Amino acid sequence: MSGGLLVVGDVVTDVVARHGSALVHGTDTAARIRTRAGGAGANVACWAVRSGCRDVRLVARVGADSVDWHRDLLRRAGVRGLLAVDHGAPTGTVVALVDSAAERTFLTDSGAVLRLAPDDWSPSMLDGIARLHLSGYLLFAATSRATALLALREAGRRNIPVSIDPASAGFLAEAGVDRFLALIEGIDLLLPNADEARLLTGLPEPADAAAKLSLLVRQVVVTLGEEGALLATAGTVTGRVPAAPVRAAVDSTGAGDAFTGGFLAARLAGSDDSTAMAAGCRSGAEAVMTVGGRPPLPGE
Repeated sequence: MSGGLLVVGDVVTDVVARHGSALVHGTDTAARIRTRAGGAGANVACWAVRSGCRDVRLVARVGADSVDWHRDLLRRAGVRGLLAVDHGAPTGTVVALVDSAAERTFLTDSGAVLRLAPDDWSPSMLDGIARLHLSGYLLFAATSRATALLALREAGRRNIPVSIDPASAGFLAEAGVDRFLALIEGIDLLLPNADEARLLTGLPEPADAAAKLSLLVRQVVVTLGEEGALLATAGTVTGRVPAAPVRAAVDSTGAGDAFTGGFLAARLAGSDDSTAMAAGCRSGAEAVMTVGGRPPLPGE
């Protein structure tokens, strides 16, 4: 398949705090703290380039406080950043608390992310694009949701397949599962993790959840962490792949985004479902061995 990938999503600044011991309330806990560029949509875009996609574009809204830094890092990663500059809100910020098992907990200040506005969108952004990917974060606020739906409708008009990552079980629960499901009905591909799939269906087993969701959308790929990933179509689980080996996990912050970027790049290159899931798992494994949500830049 020829054509590029357009991601409509989010750019944030990640503050990653890796603490080897449990957090101690009311006093200090030693940690290794780094500032990294992040955001689910931006991470997906960067991992898609890392996985071989040569035309990757990202639509997002960034605060004027750090737009130059973010634009430069996207350029160095090979992503064409179509960034709207917000002079009224700072760039979104996420504090990622990462424990000794590499599991992360997020503290999120959305900042400019959810202010992505219809005026920031143009149908011409889909010119030459073979797949649209939407970050589910945009569906959690009225302004960004309206923008995401504009992109979704234009993609439908052009018969461009659309994928969506639900983004956050916590935000899904707050925004309402039924509302989210109504927005995504009929899309080409949904990419939840196991917790998100359970929340969206009320079913405890990810395979059952995937099968149920695949009656609403064309395909569902559920990421399972150390257990790999599974795919469901038309109410049936149709594929499973194991996780790729990990030498030493340090940070799971970008693992799901990495899987999505690797999977979408493989699909755009013409791979079948199993090959694409395996490519996603390889990207996810690389991600957990990296601090922050994006692949290392060339030369790092």
